Amino acid sequence: MNGARPTLVGRLGHALASALAILAAALGTAGASRAAVCPRPDALGTARILSVTVGPEGLFVGTKNYPGTLALEDGEVVLTFDDGPAGRTTDSVLAALAAECVQATFFVVGQMAAQRPDQLRRIAAAGHTIGHHSMTHTILTTLSDSAARADVTRGWQTVDRILTGTARARPATPFFRFPGFAATRPLEDWLKAERVAVFGADFWGSDWNPSTPEALLARVLERIEARRRGILLLHDLQPHTAAMVPQLLRELKARGFRIVHLVPAG
Repeated sequence: MNGARPTLVGRLGHALASALAILAAALGTAGASRAAVCPRPDALGTARILSVTVGPEGLFVGTKNYPGTLALEDGEVVLTFDDGPAGRTTDSVLAALAAECVQATFFVVGQMAAQRPDQLRRIAAAGHTIGHHSMTHTILTTLSDSAARADVTRGWQTVDRILTGTARARPATPFFRFPGFAATRPLEDWLKAERVAVFGADFWGSDWNPSTPEALLARVLERIEARRRGILLLHDLQPHTAAMVPQLLRELKARGFRIVHLVPAG
């Protein structure tokens, strides 16, 4: 997201899609599996893996942006990081996640991936899910529909070439988050037709603003405690976020929260 203020788009228009999204997520939960056993019994770990299915009705989740979210239980949190790979700060986040045996979803920017292809490969090799966040992180509502589609497509094709050697019309991992949450109905309809899941968030740390790690940690924990379940948005390119993540994971463990790792169905 990186500094853009959230834009809430089509909330009422997505009421039906929300209900279907929750049903799809629930069906995915039925196929969820247990995460690999962590060698550190005192680590936070990944409690379970949730397989996400995108049907013809599409999938739009995150109550900050859409009416519904994933079918998570009380105390379950999905960790997501935007705007990388970003070099040293991303490495710090990866080290913190590895120390706690936690998997997350990284919504990567194509041009950032092109600058750091080896780091992108390391993120994937560590077992994290790679979602997409456009090619240039341009606010897509400022572009024509065709230009916006091209930017989104270039982003996931750049990532897929790095990770798989092949670029297709539909991404290998059909997860997308709009830069700045700035969506349009035509773009949402296009992603729905392509069966690409669109992720908003249920809570975020507002870490696009200047902060100390301590203040950011307090803000994130307050918001998680208030809602008790959902998708958390952070940014791995922010130094204060990278510095905060180790303590966040320890606090989540101490407070009894559990991490859910998202993967695409099939």
